[in-house]
Amino acid sequence: MALRFLTLCLIAAISTVSAAASGKPWRIMPIGDSITEGGSTFSVYRLPLLEKLRAAGYDIEYVGSRNSPSPYGPLRHEGYGGKNIEFISSVVPENFEKNPADIVLLHAGHNHTIDEKPIPGILSATEALIQSLRKSNPKVVVLLAQPITSGKLPKYAYLPALGKETSALAKRLNTPESPVISVDQACGFDFKTDTISDKVHPNATGANKMAQRWFEALTQVMGKP
Repeated sequence: MALRFLTLCLIAAISTVSAAASGKPWRIMPIGDSITEGGSTFSVYRLPLLEKLRAAGYDIEYVGSRNSPSPYGPLRHEGYGGKNIEFISSVVPENFEKNPADIVLLHAGHNHTIDEKPIPGILSATEALIQSLRKSNPKVVVLLAQPITSGKLPKYAYLPALGKETSALAKRLNTPESPVISVDQACGFDFKTDTISDKVHPNATGANKMAQRWFEALTQVMGKP
């Protein structure tokens, strides 16, 4: 843990110098499926995360080809309800090139079934996506989530194992120039209390927990506002 924290602190120092020199807001792109996009019957982390970052004094801007309304105006993103990471990795690179970001929040892995034995394919598509993003921005920082747990079983019984493999992938892809940092969104998330009746999508409590996890990781990367 100490080594991981030290790594985050070093990344924060490098990134903060870059941001301070530009004098521009941090551009953040949320990428994922419906848990990133949001919906009319459940909550999404993007709004509470924005509120946490602004309250802490950060100047940030969500970017992406899609948007949803909020009290602060449209919140842009690359969330695709009902789609898996293979689809996401096929459409996001072009949109990222048009809407480049400094930091990516990537939460994906749902919309498969355990019968598909999907983990190798998910990891391959995730790696391909990250490499594509790096072509547009060689210094992009990717916060790669270990996905939240689900009570929709056996369909999503593969998620805990995927989380471990995703963490290992982040370590393998991490570089000083383009950090890839694992964010354990599953830690402390309980589908019994943090999702709506479908046991998959976050309720307000779950969305706030996700926002807090992202916030903690982002503050390490961005340093002090």
